[in-house]
Amino acid sequence: MTDMNERVELLHALVSTPSVSRDEGAVAEVLVDHMNANGFDARVDEVGNAVGLRSGGPSTDGSAQRSLVLLGHIDTVPGDVPIRFEDGALYGRGSVDAKGSIATFTRAVLESTPAPGVDLIVVGAVEEESETSRGARHAATQYAPEACLIGEPSSWDAVTIGYKGCARVEVDFVEPCGHTAGPLPPPSEAAAALWHTLKTWTLEFNEGKKALFDHVMPTLIEFNTTSDGLHDRVHLRLGLRLPLDFDITVIETLLREQAPEAEIRFYGHEVAWASPQTSSLARTLRRAILQAGGKGTLKRKTGTSDMNVVGPVWQCPIVAYGPGDSTLDHTPNEHVPLADYEKAIDVLKAALVGGGWAVE
Repeated sequence: MTDMNERVELLHALVSTPSVSRDEGAVAEVLVDHMNANGFDARVDEVGNAVGLRSGGPSTDGSAQRSLVLLGHIDTVPGDVPIRFEDGALYGRGSVDAKGSIATFTRAVLESTPAPGVDLIVVGAVEEESETSRGARHAATQYAPEACLIGEPSSWDAVTIGYKGCARVEVDFVEPCGHTAGPLPPPSEAAAALWHTLKTWTLEFNEGKKALFDHVMPTLIEFNTTSDGLHDRVHLRLGLRLPLDFDITVIETLLREQAPEAEIRFYGHEVAWASPQTSSLARTLRRAILQAGGKGTLKRKTGTSDMNVVGPVWQCPIVAYGPGDSTLDHTPNEHVPLADYEKAIDVLKAALVGGGWAVE
């Protein structure tokens, strides 16, 4: 055990409270209790999000109220990563993805003084790790912020300005059983041909595009064959990572034309979303990182986040920020260096002041 200040105590409390997606109630209460004890007006909302408001009150010049939403997620994927302090890092499920980020948001806001006319709203969203993204979808209907920060690991000295889109596809083939020496191929061959067609089309689409952010990236998640002696069945589950402004109907048409006999279902579609690197929010956060001695790298990631959910609705400057190495997401080795976590809080506090959201 390491000596814990209030910052580390919050992070440890969140990581120590299991919150597999769709079972986040306990950790929401931990976060709300911490907020209410530290100057927030906090509650658990209708869908289970932990929501905390710190308001600077009315503006001094009568101008309209401004709001910044800091939206992180409090759920995790399954997996028991033993919680421990080791070599200056906290290990545990969610330490990187993304309780480190929501703890950073909470501490930076409570250690700042909101400027007059400014509302700082921290949302710990539920079900980000599920296909529902229920927490973010609800938040999208509740607020109309001037800008938004998404809580996802970027490392303390980098900012994420975009995420690829995504979609899932399930394909089912069913054919009467036949002898392997018979004239008709089994449905497994049709399923393999469908996957080959998609891969070939993807290679052609991606040709000449240097950035992975601009690629269509398919993944064969599941290929199952079963038989009851009368019918052979094949089930495919595919994942798609999609670039900006991509028309998903192109792939739908391709697959349905290749396999008209199959049942094909698309779901979980989220469009890619990116903010300009010149947005006021990106520039303010990057400036704070540089002043703290960091690199200020701007990233566009091949995964997805709640940015994909709220970005198209709010149409405001939006970036993602949080401590930790995103390559550790969902892994047995998930951990966040405490020094990086503390640096991220200090950077965000400086950005809140630099962007006019808070005062010294």
